[in-house]
Amino acid sequence: MQEYTEKRASGAESQFQPGHQIPIQHQKKPGLQAELDDPKPASTRIPTDDYGYQTYKAAGKLAGKRAIITGGDSGIGRAVAILFAMEGASSLIVYLPEEERDAQETRRRVQEAGKECHCLAVDLRKRENCQKVIEVALQCLGGIDILVNNAAFQNMVQDISELDEAQWHRTFDTNIHPYFYLSKYTLPHMRSGSTIINCASVNHYIGRGDLLDYTSTKGAIVAFTRGLSNQQIGKGIRVNCVCPGPIWTPLIPSTMDSSAMEQFSSVPMGRPGQPSEVATCFVFLASHDSSYISGQSLHPNGGVMVNG
Repeated sequence: MQEYTEKRASGAESQFQPGHQIPIQHQKKPGLQAELDDPKPASTRIPTDDYGYQTYKAAGKLAGKRAIITGGDSGIGRAVAILFAMEGASSLIVYLPEEERDAQETRRRVQEAGKECHCLAVDLRKRENCQKVIEVALQCLGGIDILVNNAAFQNMVQDISELDEAQWHRTFDTNIHPYFYLSKYTLPHMRSGSTIINCASVNHYIGRGDLLDYTSTKGAIVAFTRGLSNQQIGKGIRVNCVCPGPIWTPLIPSTMDSSAMEQFSSVPMGRPGQPSEVATCFVFLASHDSSYISGQSLHPNGGVMVNG
């Protein structure tokens, strides 16, 4: 596989240590990785025992595979796209038009890793745009082996009495309905050995009250994953889920208040996670390394104990 090194010119990427406080900063929604203050989220750097970094070591686990990655412009989605490329997979990344700047950086880095990266800016809340994603993927990639449902919206509200009904609908229209549409439209083009990987959250398990609508959708994603897995496993298609804890991405400064950001490290490991530490879970679930795993959830959450 082509050697790929994440350049420090893209921003400071020193590893978060226990007790590390993320910098308090705020952005307009949906947030841009390009505008984050240091430290920048790490896409390919994996922590070492001394709180430094080593570059992810690829082994050709996804050679020749073709992936759709929603929310692929930044954060976890970007890290997934780059690690997939390092493992040999080409991709179509999907994102909002206002995230074009970040998307082009993802595309550049995937290409630097030696693979194709196609970009599509659409709002997945519209069913017809979900159909368009599949059409573009088939045209650009020639097929679909992996579907990564990752795009999400959240907005903090402290009490249900203050939760606007329009926000409730927007959150469900962003966080779960496209997972259904994209899976439905992708599955006819998949074959035995293909995989669907959904991104949920630790919040479903802990019941986070200030993200009631977001938390509810993430619970729905876990249930959707389990039901769809039972439907499709007989065809050799595996469906799994990743449930991240506090991960440093543009979603945080664009949706969380200062108080929530101050508590962002309150997990047993005492530090936030990096997108690269979540992306490795997606690589595992997309590859044959997880050949006997379906309907399950992985929990890169800093040591939070969950049931289920």
